[in-house]
Amino acid sequence: MEEKGGHSPQPGGGRPEPKHCYRHPDQETGITCTRCERPICPECMVPASVGFQCPECVRSGSGTGHRPGANRPRTVAGGHVTADPRLITKVLVGINVAVFIAVLAVGDRLLDELLLFGQAVTEPYGPLEGVAEGQWYRLLTSMFLHQEIWHIAMNMLGLWFLGPPLEAALGRVRFLALYLLSGLAGGALTYLLAAPQQASLGASGAIFGLFGAMAVLMRRLRYDMRPILILLAINLVFTFTWKNIAWEAHVGGLVAGILLAYAMVHAPRGHRVLVQVGAGALVLALIVVLLVVRTMQLG
Repeated sequence: MEEKGGHSPQPGGGRPEPKHCYRHPDQETGITCTRCERPICPECMVPASVGFQCPECVRSGSGTGHRPGANRPRTVAGGHVTADPRLITKVLVGINVAVFIAVLAVGDRLLDELLLFGQAVTEPYGPLEGVAEGQWYRLLTSMFLHQEIWHIAMNMLGLWFLGPPLEAALGRVRFLALYLLSGLAGGALTYLLAAPQQASLGASGAIFGLFGAMAVLMRRLRYDMRPILILLAINLVFTFTWKNIAWEAHVGGLVAGILLAYAMVHAPRGHRVLVQVGAGALVLALIVVLLVVRTMQLG
């Protein structure tokens, strides 16, 4: 519940109850927006002609003489607050759906070229070369590839449910990095542990990365984590009980999502970019290590 500005003494003449930023509940503040009087922390304060305003009042063009967009407010992870917090989510959904339609139109020939294979196969898909033969691009293309309508429906439902709040909290660039690195981590673990000629496809690794990131974000904001934990537990049960599911992709994406999100939302403000870029580089380096180790194993 949001609190209005102004302090009221507690019974007995004690100290007034501290207020918390309406966008960052863990941050105490004594500053309120000069228009709506919501409490705002230093990260959310946008200088106005008189006092400070909150990001929403700045975006609304409140007529104070302050140029909207100047000193743009930041998200909890340091990204820019944008007018459309669903843009990258919609682009990712669009790419997945477009690839699905393209596969339906072209047929198995396109499907075979985009699947994730660890090693070259001859039957029934081939002859085709895999990641071990240098086709590392399959780690990326397989992330946007679906063959069954139920498969893409479930993944896109998860993306549409998890994407917007994460994109709004992290910012567009960080959210996109989270999605792609989680998907690549899932593909790399599949390459490492699955049978060399087992085919794999789907955005599930990236979606599980979003599940992990959402849990980290909700804990950071001190929200009730039970809904996301229950949903994650249900999906993990399906992961290890349904047939023909690449559990390696789910686990790899989940671990990467948790690590990246923790670095993004807990990085100290003074070194935020350095910590976040370093975490992304570390996850990417681990992905490369997994690929090199498996490729050496397969000769």
